[in-house]
Formats: sequence, structure tokens, C-alpha cells
Amino acid sequence: MFSLNKKSAPILGIDISATAIKLLELSRSGSKYRVESYAVEALPPNSVSDKTINDIEQVGEAVARAVKKAGTRTKSAAVCVAGSSVITKVISMPSGLNDDEMESQIQVEADQYIPFPLEEVSMDFEIIGESGEGADRVDVLLAASRSEVVDNVVASIELGGLSAKVVDIEAFAIENTIDLMSRGFPAGTSTDAIAVADVGSAITTFSVLENMKTLYSREETFGGSQLTEDIQRRYGLSYEEAGLAKRQGGLPDNYEPEVLEPFKDNMASQVGRALQFFYASSQISEIDVLVLAGGCSSIPGIAELVESKLGVKTIIANPFANMAVASRVSTRHLTNDAPAMMIACGLALRGDS
Repeated sequence: MFSLNKKSAPILGIDISATAIKLLELSRSGSKYRVESYAVEALPPNSVSDKTINDIEQVGEAVARAVKKAGTRTKSAAVCVAGSSVITKVISMPSGLNDDEMESQIQVEADQYIPFPLEEVSMDFEIIGESGEGADRVDVLLAASRSEVVDNVVASIELGGLSAKVVDIEAFAIENTIDLMSRGFPAGTSTDAIAVADVGSAITTFSVLENMKTLYSREETFGGSQLTEDIQRRYGLSYEEAGLAKRQGGLPDNYEPEVLEPFKDNMASQVGRALQFFYASSQISEIDVLVLAGGCSSIPGIAELVESKLGVKTIIANPFANMAVASRVSTRHLTNDAPAMMIACGLALRGDS
């Protein structure tokens, strides 16, 4: 099961990260969206690592808790797999084929592009437009992932009482959210080349979108867990205690100057290094805007620091800036969690018909 081009409404966006389940439900009226429900539910340590589900049962239980916390009655979900576990390829195919004919033709040719036995792979395709090879050809996006990766995500969702109607790719979910967010960028902001630094718990995913399509993506081992470990070492706390103190406060006065500020400098340096890697491999020499996402982006002053160090206009991701919010949803909590909800939002948008 792998589904790039299907839409159904209503649908829950479910982002399974290394540390939490993030659930989001949107509704739409005209061009306006409303947050109907949302929840963030912590995952047990090591149930997910390197964007791979290790314990289906623990993840499924966390999904069920997130559904209960959100208070949603919607059972259909959109989920995604990480780009690192997906092969995507744009191939040229004859135009005029119906979906069944296209699928049969792709099955015949797929082993040219996929370095795994086809019986171990989940595939899907989407026609993306006329091919440069001629009017009788179309460009088709082929996406494939090991079936085990997709099956584990689907099984976790089903164990949580949901039905996985869409299995997307992380990068495409981010594209959806950036496209929505860009409509609210400050006047005069060019959106030709947008960088996204999604700083998660252990992994930072740095992407560049050109004309709203992912041009480049790279993962680095860096994230908020390093700050948690710094707190743990400095103040003699357990990892769980350090994580709680990081979120809720109450640390000694020297925390900010001696622990938090060095981490912020390190984060800015990591993003800068990722940007330089991109410049070195691309013909693009300038980014129009950098979007900081992930939980670490909620650290006060981080956008200003990154902008001053890198010389690139930097904003904090907030997919909900121009959305209405249902009365049962805490606006304060939603705003706090907004930078970490990029993928969940992009998935929830898949229910928009």
C-alpha cells in the first residue's frame, strides 16, 4: 500500500516522529482552514529510531492515546514514510495510457529503477505533466519503498484504531505545508527558493524547494536531544527529568548563558553548514527565505540568531497563522507546538478535496 495521488475527506494527519505522535485534523470552508482537533502524544524511548518504527505495539498505543486526547471521531488517516526510505524517480511514459495500462507498463520497467526485488517493494506513481521528450510522452513520478517500512506504519495506525487511507512521503507533506504557509509570507518575499530546516529530536532534515518542489534534501544527526543531554550532564538529572525541565523551566539561572546559548549557536552553525552543503552541490547561489521547523524552533530568539549568522531571511514555521481554531482546541498549546506540526499539517491537507 503506497498512495501518492488519492484524496479523501475528512482525514487525520498523523506524523510519527522519534519522540511523539502528532495528530492534526483540518476542515475547509472556501479558502479558509480551521483546526478541528490536534494532539501531541509522547512515544516511549526507542519505539521509533532513525525514522523507523521498532515497536508497532507501543506506537499503536500512542496513536490511540493521541486520538482520545484530540477528541476526534474521524478514523481515516494520512501517514508518511521518511525520504531516506523512499526511492523517487521521474520517468517518461507514453501518453494516452489509462491507470491500469500505466501501472502494468511501470511494473515491467520498474526493476530498472529500484534496487530491491519488486516483491519486497510498495510502489505508486503520479503523472506530473507533459514530458520534454515529446507530445506523445508524459513525465511520471515513481515512488517506491520497502513494503516492510510501509506495512509497519500502516499496522501502527490500525492498532491505534485508525485506517491509513493515504501513505505519503515526508518531503511531499512538507511541500504541502510550505505552499500553504507561503501565502502568508511578508509582502515582497520571493518564494522561488525556500529552505526548510526541520530540527527534530535526533535528526535535522534540511530541504530546499524550488518553485514549491523539493530540489534537495539532506539529513544530519543533530537535534533537541543534544540539549536534553547537556542539561542532564550539567545538572545531574535523568534524561526524562532533563526533558521535562527543558520544556517546563525551573532550571538554575546559569542555564541560559551556559547551556542554552551555546546550543543555539551550535544549531545555527549546523543549519549554516547544511546550507553550504546545498550551495556546493547546486547552481542556486541564494535562498530567498529559510523556514525553521521542529521543536527546537520554539526556542526564543533562534530565528533572529540564525538570520544574523547566515544572512538569510529566517522565519519560524507556523502553519496555523491564518487558520481559525475550533473552541475545543487550546490556541496557546497549538501555537507552542506549531513549528513541530509541519508534517502533520501537510498530511492533514491531503484530505482537502
